Amino acid sequence: MSFVTSEKMLLDAQKGGYAVGAFNVENMEMVMAVIAAAEELRAPLMLQTTPSTIKYAGLDMYLANVKAAAERASVPVCLHLDHGDSFDLAMRALRTGYTSIMIDGSHNVFEENIAVTKAVADACRPSGIPVEAELGKVGGKEDDLDGGEGNGYTDPLEAKEFVERTGVTSLAVAIGTAHGVYKGVPKLDLDRLAEIRKVVDIPLVLHGASGLSEEAVVESIKRGICKVNFATELRIAYTDGVKEFLAANPDAFDPKKYGKVAMEHVKAIVETRMKMCGCTDRV
Repeated sequence: MSFVTSEKMLLDAQKGGYAVGAFNVENMEMVMAVIAAAEELRAPLMLQTTPSTIKYAGLDMYLANVKAAAERASVPVCLHLDHGDSFDLAMRALRTGYTSIMIDGSHNVFEENIAVTKAVADACRPSGIPVEAELGKVGGKEDDLDGGEGNGYTDPLEAKEFVERTGVTSLAVAIGTAHGVYKGVPKLDLDRLAEIRKVVDIPLVLHGASGLSEEAVVESIKRGICKVNFATELRIAYTDGVKEFLAANPDAFDPKKYGKVAMEHVKAIVETRMKMCGCTDRV
């Protein structure tokens, strides 16, 4: 199994009617916790790092961490650049050894989004590295990426043209989700998702899934989603674990001890999300 690209796992999910869980990781403990959940549930796995996470430690540091952990694992593990914000960053991730790349040109107008996305897809294709793009705008913030109002919901006909002209292998769509913590109950435009699925044949991606109900995620998968991203709730779980341990043990000073509790919290939420995505027992 080991360290693989995202291509086969997403195509398998599309054929099988489930979604691969894609989880953002910030440190070694989160990597270990997410992989432990995937191994226990026999699930394919995508680990992701955003631009601000990369600024914290570097592409090479995260690659080394994930690759070492993946080579010990008995399930397929992919390392994905989440919300790559420039052609330069996408190319640096490619050269470093990431096995899946996202270029997010959704903050640009349609033609500019096509241009940068096609450039990344063309550059990654000879190496066999899959490329995800985004059309429309998922609300809120992804780390330091301010979604603002963006370009709104994904238009099905624009999505068809976008995929045909860029050659990407998966597409993140905007149907009403947002990054971060929801202030209210999100209302997803599932009919729009179904229309996109009719005219786009590559795997579709749902961003901003932290905090969505199980019903919303399951129904999105039924309508064509093949990859579901989770980020904010993993950070919250990790931090809650650290706080819990230090509250009970205020004199503690060994990072391994509170790290272990934090890992247990992350592993628990990841297992819940994998079951929700239907990707368990797929390996």
